[in-house]
Amino acid sequence: MPDFLMFRKLYTPLLVQFLFWIGVGVCFVEGIVMVASGGTFRSAAGVINGILVLVVGPIVVRVLCELLIAVFGIHESLKGRGDS
Repeated sequence: MPDFLMFRKLYTPLLVQFLFWIGVGVCFVEGIVMVASGGTFRSAAGVINGILVLVVGPIVVRVLCELLIAVFGIHESLKGRGDS
């Protein structure tokens, strides 16, 4: 409990991993919906956009999550330098 109250242990990287999987799930569902609705309305653009969301969406989510984790890694390394 003292680690939690004094912010000695960071829980945010775990939260970022959780948000990554939520983002991948949202991209998957949204891509499938776009492909299905594009097929229903006979719109090639909808199908292509849906496929792009399925392929590129998780990559973008991964890059954003890696940037967040990098910021926390920088924080940890800078915090470690001041202790000595």
